Amino acid sequence: MADIRIKGRMVNAIRISLDTDDHDAIRQQLSPMLQKGFPPQIPAVIESSVDQELIALIQLLIDLNVQPLAVVEGILSEQARAIQFPVIPQDRQLQQIKATQEQVIETPAEPEAPAAEAAVVEAAAARISHVTSYHDEILRTGQCLVQNQGDIILKAGINSGSEVIASGNIHIYGSVRGRVIAGAGGNSSARIFCHSLEAELVSIAGTYCVADDIPPHVTKKPVHIYLNDNQELVFEALEF
Repeated sequence: MADIRIKGRMVNAIRISLDTDDHDAIRQQLSPMLQKGFPPQIPAVIESSVDQELIALIQLLIDLNVQPLAVVEGILSEQARAIQFPVIPQDRQLQQIKATQEQVIETPAEPEAPAAEAAVVEAAAARISHVTSYHDEILRTGQCLVQNQGDIILKAGINSGSEVIASGNIHIYGSVRGRVIAGAGGNSSARIFCHSLEAELVSIAGTYCVADDIPPHVTKKPVHIYLNDNQELVFEALEF
């Protein structure tokens, strides 16, 4: 018998939401966003609020060095099924809440800049380089806490059906029963720390593990999670 295995550990996709069918405008806006924040050949799910030619849109994304994976169930579903392109169900809507407090670090301006560059330097001075979000309350079912420019520190736990997403590290000083996504956008050096791991899903830079596959020896224990050199999740039990 052939040795066939399914390994569902790598997923690092973005969702591209569109409210226009102007492909020139899409190209103009998407190109700098993708070049600045995402690696080449990033997989993407397409979501559109307006009808448009799907095949042309897929080709446009390929030209922008994006790998289209699927469309979200909606206005493009019929076209997608006609060409046997995957259609995925819509996500359940989560309530994105604000953190209790944020610490913002800004990039300092270059000293002694020429007068002609003063305006550019002034803009650079206000550029946010890192944000740490602090949240004091438990994250309840249906709630989502997101930090796209840094780390998240939760002083309480998170319930099942809730979600924490950060581009950097995530620290949770309580029980983790929801979904924890660190390194969003591809930061493979991001880490997850929690006091009691019972998560529905953990992910770092797209490498993920669902509840059934979390190693039993770290369940309901303090855990440090990181990626090794092979981009595999490592679950390290912590002792205090």
